[in-house]
Amino acid sequence: MNTSHISSIEDQNALVFTGNHLLGIEGLSAAEITSLLDLAESYVDFNRQEEKSLTTLCGRTQINLFFESSTRTQASFELAGKRLGADVMNMAVASSSINKGETLLDTAMTLNAMQPNLLVVRHGSSGAVKLLAQKVDCSVVNAGDGQHEHPTQALLDALTIRRNLGCLEGLTVAICGDILHSRVARSNILLLNTMGARVRIIAPPTLLPDHADRLGVEVFHDMRKGLKNVDVVMMLRLQLERMTAALIPSRREYFHHYGLDYDKLAYASPDARVMHPGPMNRGMEIASAVADDLNISLIHEQVEMGVAIRMAVLDALSRERSGGDQ
Repeated sequence: MNTSHISSIEDQNALVFTGNHLLGIEGLSAAEITSLLDLAESYVDFNRQEEKSLTTLCGRTQINLFFESSTRTQASFELAGKRLGADVMNMAVASSSINKGETLLDTAMTLNAMQPNLLVVRHGSSGAVKLLAQKVDCSVVNAGDGQHEHPTQALLDALTIRRNLGCLEGLTVAICGDILHSRVARSNILLLNTMGARVRIIAPPTLLPDHADRLGVEVFHDMRKGLKNVDVVMMLRLQLERMTAALIPSRREYFHHYGLDYDKLAYASPDARVMHPGPMNRGMEIASAVADDLNISLIHEQVEMGVAIRMAVLDALSRERSGGDQ
């Protein structure tokens, strides 16, 4: 193993991060975001080595508490913790006492008694992760809460964009689809605006939040107009499980107007890249041919960047907590 490479990862003087938790992108400075992206860059290289074992979190306990299922995000956090040397436990919420009437605050007290160092939480209610963070003594990472935020997804998206296009400042990014229900969209809008990118959102009126124009974005209802000359096209999953009304006419009609295919992509910049946080509804949000086109699609790279970003976040929170305890 390249020990000089590992020592560069562990260089604490290069890190600019002041929080004990990562509950959202909101409130992070451009310097903090850049610092996390830079640290994650080191982990990208490390993860491509044959040996992928560090002692950064040796002796520390990480609990992944997912009230909503997400194979991709949970696996990514688990792999990140284990590669850093943490003891990682996944709590099976579906079979726990939480489903037997235990409140969120009871859960917080129970977890606190276990004395974990890191708690990764996904919950269906906006604000639930923040509430947990106020009741436990460890660092908390928001792995998605309701329609509020999904900070590590925005960070991994930013890392993917930066690695492929060189920067974030000055780029035009179109976020397309189910904006209304998307915590991914909210976190990406916050991050991209902070980093100096220009953000467009493209969706039918039924899938836009109230006062969408106040988010610091340009709003489009026509896919072709919205995609004109953009550098990045970020598609979103239609969250049918969160829809309490018929917000789209039909899947076929939705794809016709808002699904990404080569015809609509032709309106973007010739060098535009395509992204999707997954899981994809192929043939509804995006054509399979576009999603699988390695010349333009960054979807598989987003998954790889997810592990690196989550390693960087766990590392950064561990350093900040250790520094505060000394």
